[in-house]
Amino acid sequence: MWLRPPREPRQTLSLGRIVAEAVALLDEEGVARLTMRRLAERLGTGSTTLYWHVKTKDDVLDLALDAVFGEVPLPDAGGDWRERVREVIGGWRAALLRHPWSATILDRPLMGPHALDHTEALYAALAAAGLEGPRLKAAAYSLANFVMGSVIMQVTAEGHGDAAAFLRERAARYPLLARHGLDCDWDAAFADGLGFLLTGMRDGGGTGAPT
Repeated sequence: MWLRPPREPRQTLSLGRIVAEAVALLDEEGVARLTMRRLAERLGTGSTTLYWHVKTKDDVLDLALDAVFGEVPLPDAGGDWRERVREVIGGWRAALLRHPWSATILDRPLMGPHALDHTEALYAALAAAGLEGPRLKAAAYSLANFVMGSVIMQVTAEGHGDAAAFLRERAARYPLLARHGLDCDWDAAFADGLGFLLTGMRDGGGTGAPT
């Protein structure tokens, strides 16, 4: 999707309108219900006009997911690097949770302009901490995977409300999971986990810590 040149609007249908309607459809009904035919019907147009802009359902999903990242404001340059990281990562999490379907397609390449802008902002914040080379990449990789993994876990758990009860019924065998597993304060758990990662990056594992 991202490697092809954009096409000019055809009639009254623009790519922006397609994306907005696709996000609305996904919010209402999820990924399984998204088809090119249903999207064309919602747009009040024919499939031929829709295919002028997007070739496949995968194109639509790429665009919709990037639009979710576009909801997150970019942090200002300067200031404390930890706060910039928290702003980027916290913004990603909030946007993804507003659109729970996004958790099911996070295995897609995040090559859209909004995703790349925010990944660049994350790298810039970590570079300001003094990280570079493999350590910079490892830190960004850890943070990105943490936020995406936490969103997937939360969306999955909230979609299966009996999972916590299932563990509590088996507390004799899984005492720690029953106590701390899926029935938790997701916001607090995320904040604590992010704090652990940032502390590790600050301490640098004894290899030259950022300050």
